[in-house]
Amino acid sequence: MLRLINITRRLGDFALTDINLEVSDGQYYVLLGRSGSGKTQLLELIAGLEHPDTGIIYLDNVDITRQRIQDRKVGIVFQDYAVFPHMTVFGNIAYPLRARKEGKKSIKEKVEKAATAMNIKHILERSTEKLSGGELQRVALARTLITSPRLLLLDEPLSSLDTSLKDDLKCLLRNLNKAGQTIIHVTHDYGDAISLSKRVGVIHNGKIIQEGSVDEVFKNPSNRFVARYAGIRNFFRVDISGEKGLLTGVTKHNVRFKLNGVSPGNDSLLLIKSDSIVLTNEIPADKELNAIKGKVTEIISSEFGMEVTIDAGDLFYVNILTSDMEKLGLIEGKEVWMSFSREAVVVLNGTF
Repeated sequence: MLRLINITRRLGDFALTDINLEVSDGQYYVLLGRSGSGKTQLLELIAGLEHPDTGIIYLDNVDITRQRIQDRKVGIVFQDYAVFPHMTVFGNIAYPLRARKEGKKSIKEKVEKAATAMNIKHILERSTEKLSGGELQRVALARTLITSPRLLLLDEPLSSLDTSLKDDLKCLLRNLNKAGQTIIHVTHDYGDAISLSKRVGVIHNGKIIQEGSVDEVFKNPSNRFVARYAGIRNFFRVDISGEKGLLTGVTKHNVRFKLNGVSPGNDSLLLIKSDSIVLTNEIPADKELNAIKGKVTEIISSEFGMEVTIDAGDLFYVNILTSDMEKLGLIEGKEVWMSFSREAVVVLNGTF
């Protein structure tokens, strides 16, 4: 198990602050964040390329905070692969073993085994200058895995690959993890997180602002930043008041929301997922639902089917199937009803 306790590290005007993190054996942990959020810097601290100003790093209950990179059971694959252009594929993969002065027979056996696992045995004698991005990534992985690291660190491993190569490498990484390899993977891509991770953390301005399973984090975002990563676009600032046991949130444009289980207060932030909203031509019969009338202002294709923008004083973004759009006869300028349950409305604790 990896444990980071109260890690801080200042780098010029930027600082990692109060980082506390646990990654269990065999876990695939994705750390999600934008460029400049501190995710790569955190990997470098775990790998031993940098040392924290304060805090402790444990691996398998051993304090490795000041341990040399060579003495850690940690392997790191960099975003730019960092392969040696003057060496063959074999030479690159063999490099860590040669540095340890292992015998030629042992090196040959281990390189061939690692290359087979990465499906690159057929290019062992090829120059790395003639390889594709996917092949380079596999070479970098093989070179790292040949040392049998307890922990594998991946810095944006899929960012420069096209879709088909991404899918192949994702499959490879999932298989590595299934075989027992503990992995920490940093990325800016929400899709990578939901397709690979068992657990995810979101880092912003040098702090981990939310952590948990994929469902815990993205179905219950703790603040606007995490919600935006989950693709949620419907945010509304409201004043929440209660009367006769009923809670209502009202925007400055007088759009009103029926709410459950929240506390009254001014300037609260609400969100609604785009696929939680149902469109109808008539007002819904169920009086317990939120029902809001608006005008269609835009209809565009989306990965879900169609995204419909509706102006009800505030703008709403609704995902629907193309077949449903056709049944409703939706066109720009048409008035429709939006409905959603009170449970579909989430009040965020944070606002950034």
